[in-house]
Amino acid sequence: MQKLKKLFYSALSFSLLFNISIPVNSSEKEVKVYSGRHYNTDRAVYKKFAEETGIKVRLIEAAGISLIERLKREGENSQADLILLVDAARITNASKAGLLQSISSNSLEENVPSDLKDPGKEWYALTRRVRVMVANPKVVDIAKIKDYTDLSDPSLKGKVCLRNRKSPYNQSLVANQIVNKGEAATKSWLNGMISNVSKPFFPGDIAIVRAVAKKKCGIGIVNHYYVARMLAGVNGRRDTLYARRTNVLTPNPAHVNISAGGVAKYAKNKSEAIKLLEFLASPQGSSGLAAPTFEHPLKEVNQNPIVKNFGGFTSDDVTVQQLGKFNTQAIKLMKNAGWQ
Repeated sequence: MQKLKKLFYSALSFSLLFNISIPVNSSEKEVKVYSGRHYNTDRAVYKKFAEETGIKVRLIEAAGISLIERLKREGENSQADLILLVDAARITNASKAGLLQSISSNSLEENVPSDLKDPGKEWYALTRRVRVMVANPKVVDIAKIKDYTDLSDPSLKGKVCLRNRKSPYNQSLVANQIVNKGEAATKSWLNGMISNVSKPFFPGDIAIVRAVAKKKCGIGIVNHYYVARMLAGVNGRRDTLYARRTNVLTPNPAHVNISAGGVAKYAKNKSEAIKLLEFLASPQGSSGLAAPTFEHPLKEVNQNPIVKNFGGFTSDDVTVQQLGKFNTQAIKLMKNAGWQ
């Protein structure tokens, strides 16, 4: 009896850990989502989808790299129907690893811009993120900083803060520069910028905003929505005060990254997965995901006053597919430049 109790509680713990529940009706339609997005507000979008379609969403959340490794490990036995990941490199690497499948959807082709989807129809963008610079005007002359390449200027010696090399956002930024300016120019920029770094490399974007606010450095590179969330008080009053001490500088044109989704290769509920992906990429779904997280929907600018106060932005011509293509080369250049 005691052994049976242990087995029961072990199974229950696994179920709760991965947010899995078993339908009461075995014929009930559902879709299992492996998501690298970590926003409770996404659940409201899933709920809306379930109400409109009758399809229940079973959600498993984990870090993107963990999800990819899990999918590889599970193989044909995977329960994943839909995979959601943040960053261009993550979703393109999932495709290269054979974890996604090509689908046909007029809705997705219509709602997702051509530069934000896979030519092979394996993944589609859902939201957009702008890689911006955050600066302390009491430490650096913000009038002289217009582009990412300006961070290599010798006048910024000891004033630059960067997130570590493992950050997929930074990897995609470097890949973006390779496409835009070539390998030689990117290598020169990296060498100059890394020589300007004043502190150990940071684990996250929020830590960079705090460091800039505290004058531990003068400028760093972050995703725009991290600053917006801090200003909105999502992380508490202290972070709001820190963010207010900084200025957001958006290059023109700017590097834009994404969160994206694709149908899992071994999806058991393929049609339901396609329906959910179509919903998430629709104007209603994309706005539902982006608005509360301060990201940008696929075709519009987030209308939140905080984000609008950052000013508009123009995306450069680099496609998400190109960001994935040059990811390996970007990592190599970063390592060679001493980006830790």
